[in-house]
Amino acid sequence: MAEVHLAPPATGVAAGPFTLTQGYAAAVPELSVARRAASFPEPRPVVLDESLAAELGIDPAALRTPEGARLLVGDVPAEVPTVAQAYAGHQFGGYSPLLGDGRALLLGEIVDTAGRRKDLHLKGSGRTPFARGGDGKAVLGPMLREHLMGVAMHALGIPTSRALVVCTTGERVPRDGVRQPGAVLARVAASHLRVGTFQLAAQLTAHPETPSDATLLERLTAYALQRHFPDAADPADTTPGLTLLRQVSRVQAELIAQWMQVGFIHGVMNTDNMTISGETIDYGPCAFLDGYDPATVFSSIDAGGRYAYGNQPAIAQWNLARLAETLLPLIADDREAAVEAATEIVVGFAGSYQEALVAGFSRKLGLPAPDEDLVTDGLALLQQHRVDLTGFFRALSAGTAAELFPDPAVLAPWATRREARLVGEPGEVAAAMDRINPAYIARNHVVEEALAAATAGDLAPYQRLVDALREPYAARPGLDDLSRPAPADAGPHVTFCGT
Repeated sequence: MAEVHLAPPATGVAAGPFTLTQGYAAAVPELSVARRAASFPEPRPVVLDESLAAELGIDPAALRTPEGARLLVGDVPAEVPTVAQAYAGHQFGGYSPLLGDGRALLLGEIVDTAGRRKDLHLKGSGRTPFARGGDGKAVLGPMLREHLMGVAMHALGIPTSRALVVCTTGERVPRDGVRQPGAVLARVAASHLRVGTFQLAAQLTAHPETPSDATLLERLTAYALQRHFPDAADPADTTPGLTLLRQVSRVQAELIAQWMQVGFIHGVMNTDNMTISGETIDYGPCAFLDGYDPATVFSSIDAGGRYAYGNQPAIAQWNLARLAETLLPLIADDREAAVEAATEIVVGFAGSYQEALVAGFSRKLGLPAPDEDLVTDGLALLQQHRVDLTGFFRALSAGTAAELFPDPAVLAPWATRREARLVGEPGEVAAAMDRINPAYIARNHVVEEALAAATAGDLAPYQRLVDALREPYAARPGLDDLSRPAPADAGPHVTFCGT
């Protein structure tokens, strides 16, 4: 396996409170281009995640200053290299051989207080060579949506990128015929390596334009293993592609199972939006279920339902197969043997996912051990009667779940089966359930109301919602409106790919 270093020989460059390196760009320079952020007239922090700043070893006060705000929209010293990352990807099943960060920049990598390497990455920082006709800017509403979703998912214990800060830029950016407040999001992620990154690397390796291209896929694989799966990285490994595929399959099975347990719909699971690290990334037309229905689609651009809630596990497996195709040269010299070994892992994803899903839903039901039949039958009841997914589990622990059904009697046979499997005092079981079943999720109608108010200049509803989502399991007085599904007479919810 190729030997790479996670950071360049230099110790990093100071940029205000940050010390940044570009280890990724140094390891695989073919997959990024040097680029500087656009200039913005008056950057100002609107929301700042102080707990995340503390994890990065940064004093939040330093980020609230005018100097900190300028850094967080990309106005960094000239000696700090910033890059736009290149990748390819399948978008709604169609392959694009070159995509990349069209309006984003990697400011660099920072090591947090726990010794973990993180990317500090901007969205809305201006056009790059990958912009494909866009203006490279972003507006406040979609950037706040990504911040909010990152807060919600992190608090739910689901691996995710997180927004450190959202800054307004002092500009008004035209969107949908209206000039809206411009904004830049600074987010933190384990990395921004995607399935699409490997798809581009495989292209360049198969058709090298330079001598270094011939080793690109091997170097990228070694980098990914060392950065995300160091316990599995071994310089003597003769099948690093198989090792990486196995690790990505594992973390993605766990991730998608967690999505499904909370009713999260990503909305645009293209291969360029699926990470190698197993983190959720790129919150565009995402949303959460109210009434349980696997066919649910919210995204305006998903007319065929490719990325519907119930399709997400199969799409993750499909994306994993695309990753496997890129890694075949690093699995075995004999292509047939490589395909056979890769196929075993890709096929095995379904079993790993199902195991994680049943175990997770069984815990949510308060069961002492996984019970696939009880989980399957319970979800079937929710689907048949369009019962609110999140509300059901909290009502179950409270003993009021039957009230969510048009005819309370329909739940009784299933409830009797479940009660026969419970172990422990009822109060202890209920308390354990409430520790893992959220009272608050990012309810779609509430999110839209909060974002509309924030765009109009009133951040109070947004901050109230974010505060609730930071502690999703603790029901508090005065927040009942945040725990209820959309009113029955509400129209269909539609999301847009604004981030």
